Amino acid sequence: MEMGRTSGGPNAKRMNLAAPGIHEVAPPMPATPTPEAIDLEAMVEEKSAEPPPGAEKDEEQLLDHISRVSDHILGEIISLLPLKEGARTQVLSSRWRRLWRHAPLNLDFRGLPTSDNMLSSRCVLVSDMLAAHKGSGRRLCLPGNHIQCRADALDAWLRSPALNNLQELEFYFYGKRYCAPDLVLLLPPPASIFRCSSTLRVAIISNCYLTDDAVEPLRFKQLRRLALVHVKISEVSLHKIISVGCPGLECLLLSTISGVRCHRINSPTLRSIGIRSSFAELIIEDAPLLQRLLFPEMNKFMKTTVISAPKLEILGCIPEKYRESRIVFGSTVIQAGLRIDSLTMVVRTVKILAIHMPFFDQDMVIDLMRCFPCLEKLYAKERNQSCEQNRRNCKNWNLLTSLDFRLRTIVLRCYCKTYFQVNFATFFMLNSRMLETMRLEVESCNYNEHFFAEQHEMLQMEKRASRGARLCFTTGCHHEVSGTMHLDDLDSIDPFDCGC
Repeated sequence: MEMGRTSGGPNAKRMNLAAPGIHEVAPPMPATPTPEAIDLEAMVEEKSAEPPPGAEKDEEQLLDHISRVSDHILGEIISLLPLKEGARTQVLSSRWRRLWRHAPLNLDFRGLPTSDNMLSSRCVLVSDMLAAHKGSGRRLCLPGNHIQCRADALDAWLRSPALNNLQELEFYFYGKRYCAPDLVLLLPPPASIFRCSSTLRVAIISNCYLTDDAVEPLRFKQLRRLALVHVKISEVSLHKIISVGCPGLECLLLSTISGVRCHRINSPTLRSIGIRSSFAELIIEDAPLLQRLLFPEMNKFMKTTVISAPKLEILGCIPEKYRESRIVFGSTVIQAGLRIDSLTMVVRTVKILAIHMPFFDQDMVIDLMRCFPCLEKLYAKERNQSCEQNRRNCKNWNLLTSLDFRLRTIVLRCYCKTYFQVNFATFFMLNSRMLETMRLEVESCNYNEHFFAEQHEMLQMEKRASRGARLCFTTGCHHEVSGTMHLDDLDSIDPFDCGC
């Protein structure tokens, strides 16, 4: 509807957009204030100048909220800070100096200052801090090689009253993983390492030999997260720790374990499992709460059998390069090369899957989607091979009419527009009706508008099956899809998305 002209000048059109009656003229104000108006104005100014009752007291109380917080709560806050930041709170006031000395100790060896990068200077600092601290311990983080190289000093630290009621104990790998000492030569840790086993909630143990005698009496009543990294242990002891010694365990990481050929998991509480070890066989017999089953690195001869994991949602990374490895769900077998043999059981709970392929092959993925029909997010990485070799016919394209693609997100790692990569991405762009995002991780040299426009054309974005699908580009980080190695990774919502 066209708005009619008025004779009110240039502002008339804007005025017509307003509500009726808004342009009524108000009666003019008197040029000289009346005596009544002057008296009323003075009364308002006087009242506004007077503070409301109790305002001074309220203002004093609002000046410093922190001073009213109890020492106990402030101490807990300080214990959550990194070591340096926690120590710096002492400069705030005399009260904060006392709080730092009595707060639960958060001691991370990596956060200590050094002189000429000498480990000995850090060790002296650890001894001094434990001797001076008046409170209990919350977290202790030390190099794993101290168990082998500084056993006496470690034993003295662990017996310190400053570590009473310790909640988190971590022995991290110091140096490169492949430079670690031979597992056969590892020595047992000092007995004091498990002095606070009844209060520990997180334990990361590395570079040691856990003997049967040391494991037998252990009971971690409050332990929720456990990692054994570069550890020698027997099958019997490993079973006792997980099934008997940790009744509330939720997150488990086993990396480079010696002495275990076959491990069976029966746990009513486990939610995340990460395996990077030399097991010949892993059997998950009963894990009713298990949500994440991750293989940062799979043994080339490893067989994984999942008998009961009704809530499993995240799986990977499934490698292609190990021809003898396989994963079994009931009677369905995923062989090396991502081949599905005897598909008699589907796993409808899996939503996120990470795989490695010799080249991007939609046939392989379609086979996997028949096994995981409710898959929503796929991470795929292509191994470095010649982009022109072994071209295949897409034998499974005829199955499209019988498959319901539920993929919402596809992430293609190391994308450089090879023949297989372009065909793979185009196939799913044209056939995934529920696709929301396809993310291509490219080299920094390809991160430019020309490359983006070229891929939009090559992947036929105008013909995409999902009109809401977006094509995104990121510069690929140098983390592998199989790079999950820490307990924190196992707890994340999507452990394959590094967020770099």
